[in-house]
Amino acid sequence: MASTSETGHSKNVANMDELASFTLGYGPAYNPTKPSIKTDSLHEISTIARKAINEVNGTMPVYSNAVADREAAFIPISKLVTRVLNALKATDTSAQVIDNAKTLVRKIQGQRATPKKTPEQKKVLEAAGKEVVEISSSQMSFNSRMESFDKLIKLLTNVPLYGPNETDLTIDSLTTLYNNLRDKNAAVLSAAIPLSNARLTRNDILYKTDTGLIDTARNAKFYIKSLFGATSPQYKQVSKLGFRKYPV
Repeated sequence: MASTSETGHSKNVANMDELASFTLGYGPAYNPTKPSIKTDSLHEISTIARKAINEVNGTMPVYSNAVADREAAFIPISKLVTRVLNALKATDTSAQVIDNAKTLVRKIQGQRATPKKTPEQKKVLEAAGKEVVEISSSQMSFNSRMESFDKLIKLLTNVPLYGPNETDLTIDSLTTLYNNLRDKNAAVLSAAIPLSNARLTRNDILYKTDTGLIDTARNAKFYIKSLFGATSPQYKQVSKLGFRKYPV
């Protein structure tokens, strides 16, 4: 389902089409001195804006599919690293190494080193005059998770006692999985560039101050109001046409 902002961009263009049609219907009476709000110019900016929106729509599926592929690839990671940690615990590896692995596993899974305080616990601390400071420990961004996963693999590589019989827990399998995650993440970044550029172009055409579609439409409406009057049937036709900026 398209977002409100995405459908809103198209609604602006559709309203510009209607506005341009109204101005055409006014005939010779509609004769502004400002070139950008002449009927032909209104049709032209509408056409350009629609092309820019189509460009965004064309690049969106590639990006969305890449994001979906990356998310699917990351789904099994949390459970997998738990198994890795348990396999490490089952060896005679030192407690310090295991603690280091635990820290990395927490980061991969996005867990907090200490549980987040409940509202009741915060009230007790505040009542005792203690400042409640909680630093967000969320490291669930894909780049951070990948970095922690890479560090975990390197840690295991330097643990001679880590040599599980389960194929998916071996260093080679974990490395292959990491490389796959890296490729999936790179695909998202690659697909994001043309989408971002297309959005920049669209936003410039629709929303740039003075020359964008929105300001152009408003100027045309001002002229119609001036030409026919605020209570005229002509102005009532166009006053209902909404033009607004949407989040990007």
